[in-house]
Amino acid sequence: MRTSVNVPDELLDQARKVALEQKTTVTEMVCEGLREQIARRRRRKPAAKKRDPLPTHRSGGLLPGVDLNHSAALWDLLDGFDDSSRR
Repeated sequence: MRTSVNVPDELLDQARKVALEQKTTVTEMVCEGLREQIARRRRRKPAAKKRDPLPTHRSGGLLPGVDLNHSAALWDLLDGFDDSSRR
């Protein structure tokens, strides 16, 4: 595929000299460099995202009966309903 890339003049001049010395083309050098970069990035393990701790107010944790995994019950509590059958 043909494409256009902006490369600083000095870098392109250096690449042309190396390509002549290595008896290759600038195109092949670009392809090799792209392959190496892609392979290197795939080998890297993504760093675990560090999450900031949630702010807390007062100690003691959750209120009795609050289940953070049950969204309907959470909405009921936030709306002021107390229907223990939904928890």
